[in-house]
Amino acid sequence: MKYPKRLSSGANNTVIALSDSEVAKLYTDDTRSDIGSEAEKMKFANTINGLVVKFIRLDFHEELQAEMLVMERLKPIDFRAYEIEIRELWLDIFEDEIGQLHKAGFVHRDLKRPSGIGGQAFDNILLTEKGLRLIDVGISAMRSQTGEKIFSKYLETEREEVAVFREYFLNR
Repeated sequence: MKYPKRLSSGANNTVIALSDSEVAKLYTDDTRSDIGSEAEKMKFANTINGLVVKFIRLDFHEELQAEMLVMERLKPIDFRAYEIEIRELWLDIFEDEIGQLHKAGFVHRDLKRPSGIGGQAFDNILLTEKGLRLIDVGISAMRSQTGEKIFSKYLETEREEVAVFREYFLNR
């Protein structure tokens, strides 16, 4: 289906612009993530710090007949226009903030896309005027939901992905 004001599409969902300050992730069919679960994980991360895109509300789009996860609208900028020293500062803040999320019991789980999945390797990490931000928490996990053993495995993988992102962000 062709959506008005489409910003992006993933494997299961499309994101559209609602206004200059809001976007909506559309849920039209059975997807790999549940809208309520994704909203709860986003709200939890938002209580820790500002790294994850801000949750606004759940809503329904009558015309499109779609459930909507409404979030703040982020406007990405190209990091390659900035000096390495500035990128290093953004990375330091990013790593501190992702560490805070990990300590609180939240892991994103989709920083680096697996090979074979469309899009850029780090599509879910955006540089904005406020620094690096995370989007798409659909497959994220909370320690309280997975238990310590599974959460630790996810955490180990994500820490490796953060190290790979550091190289990508500084050397691209």
